[in-house]
This record gives sequence, C-alpha cells and structure tokens, in this order.
Amino acid sequence: MAYTAAEIAEHLQGEVVGEPSTPLAGFASAEAAKAGDLTFAENDYYFTRAEAGAASAILVPTEFTQSAKTLIRVKNPRVAFARVLPLFFPPATHPKGVHPSAVVAPDAVVDPTASVGALCVLGAGVRIGPRTVVESGCHIGDRCEIGEDAHLFPRVTLYPAVRLGNRVSIHSGTVIGSDGFGYVFDGGRHIKIPQVGTVVIQDDVEIGANVTIDRGALGPTVIGLGTKIDNLVQVGHNVVIGEHSVLVAQVGVAGSTRLGSRVTLGGQVGVAGHLKLGNEVTVAAQSGVMHHIPDGEKWLGSPARPDRQTKRQLIALQQLPELLRRVSELEKRPGPEAS
Repeated sequence: MAYTAAEIAEHLQGEVVGEPSTPLAGFASAEAAKAGDLTFAENDYYFTRAEAGAASAILVPTEFTQSAKTLIRVKNPRVAFARVLPLFFPPATHPKGVHPSAVVAPDAVVDPTASVGALCVLGAGVRIGPRTVVESGCHIGDRCEIGEDAHLFPRVTLYPAVRLGNRVSIHSGTVIGSDGFGYVFDGGRHIKIPQVGTVVIQDDVEIGANVTIDRGALGPTVIGLGTKIDNLVQVGHNVVIGEHSVLVAQVGVAGSTRLGSRVTLGGQVGVAGHLKLGNEVTVAAQSGVMHHIPDGEKWLGSPARPDRQTKRQLIALQQLPELLRRVSELEKRPGPEAS
C-alpha cells in the first residue's frame, strides 16, 4: 500500500520538509532503497548515505532542515522507525478457526476469532482467547490459558497449567513450564523434587526462539508486564522478573532469583540463584552476578561488581605489565651496600 509523505508524518506526529504529496510505497535501507521508498537516518553519517541513495524521502530527527529529498522530521527517529515499519510490512494474516489436523480436547475452548494451525495439540481444559494465533506444531498442555491477541509461532510448547496474558508473542522452539532443576542428595543419589508450580506470563511480553522458562516448584515463575526476552535464554524455577525488563541472548537466571522492573541483562549474563536485583539495574554482557544488586546500579565483570569499581580494576590490570617492568629495573640497580 502506498502513502504520501504527509500521511506518514501524520501517523508519526512529525512534519514534512519538502513535497507533502511524495508517494511512498516501501521502506528500505539507504543503499537498497529505490524511487518511491522511505529510508531512515538518525545522524549525519546515515543522512549523507540516504541523500546519496535513490529513496524518495528520509525519516530524520528534527534538527535536519534541508535536503534535495523530502524529509519527515520526528522527535525520535528510532521510535518512528518502529512505528512506521508495520505500515509497509503488515503482519501475516491467519485463517480463523481450528485446522482439521489439529488434535483438540473435547472440553478445550477456542474463541471463534482465534486461529489454531495444522498439527497442533490442545489438551484438556485449554482456553484460547480472541484473535490469538497458534501456529502449526504447537503443543498446549492441559489447563493452559492464553489471553487475547497472543501469537505462538510454530513448535512452541506450553506444559500444563501455564498462563499467558494478552498480546504475548512466543517464537519458535520455546518451551514454557518444563520442570525446574530441583533435586536433593540422599543416600548417595539425587532425588527429584516434584515441580508442581506453574508459569505466569503477563501482558505484552515477547519471548524469542529456543527460550526455556521453568515452572515453579510450588508457586509460579513470573514474567512481568512488557518484558522482552531474547533468543536462547534460560529462566529457572520460581524466578520473578518485573515489568519492562530486557534479557538479551544467552542469559541464564538461576532459580528463585527476583529481578525488579526495567532491569537490563546483557548477552550471556549469568545470575546465581536466590538473589535480588533491584529496579533499573543494568548488568553488562558476559557478567556473572553472585550478589544482590541495589536499585539503579550498573554492574559488570565476573564476578560482577559495580561498574566504576570494575573499570578501575581493569585499568589497573592494563598498567600491570609496565609496573612489573619498572619493578624489575629497580631490582637490577645496585643497592646502597654495593657502593
């Protein structure tokens, strides 16, 4: 579908510099754009590339005022970028109803506006809300509840009694509600502790591909409102993650740890069990968290420490070879007794 620059600006609450009637039918990078495309530039470097390309219009910050091309100026180009892409790349549509090859328990309830794809399995007592999409090959265990406008991509597995809120997206290969890693050592062997809790995923959560979120031993594992979880993340049993947090790829959070709201864990961060990370905590990539972290702090390293402390230690380590060289030279000098 084509839009004019003026229509795009109205959608983004921005303004047009240049020709408002410029037709725009696509969105592409500066190098790949062709006539009729909109592109994106959030700084001078990308703006120069965009001007040199074939795009008909450029999405820019408000400080850009002149160009041979039509400009659409917005307060935050990156936010505008996220809002404009669905206009040109709308999500795929899915047929309403249940595919004939799906296996659905007699007492499962699927809203008529929902879509259940081929070869899905819906267990006893399952509830699926309006406009929710369950793509092919998903397994929804007994007593699971899924809210409105959720989207489960192919081959998602929900173990029994998992609860998903509204507008939850879960990507392929993810397993929600598998047993937590709970054992007690007795008589020379590990005895499994039954994991009889569940997982509760609140509204507007997105979970990447091949993520595993364990069910609680007794109570629930909880993923808070608006939290985003990247691919290949492991969340242990009884973990509670607050609202609007971000867990980047390959993060591992051990059991019974609590994360506050607006927490950011960089890629490959490991968090030990039974810890508490406060609100607005940031942990840098590849850090190993072994202690509680108060609200608002930034930590890094393994074991992780407050970032300023760790940075001072890293700087000191960089200076160590020179320090050792100087000490060696001092040791070679003749002492007072030699004279």
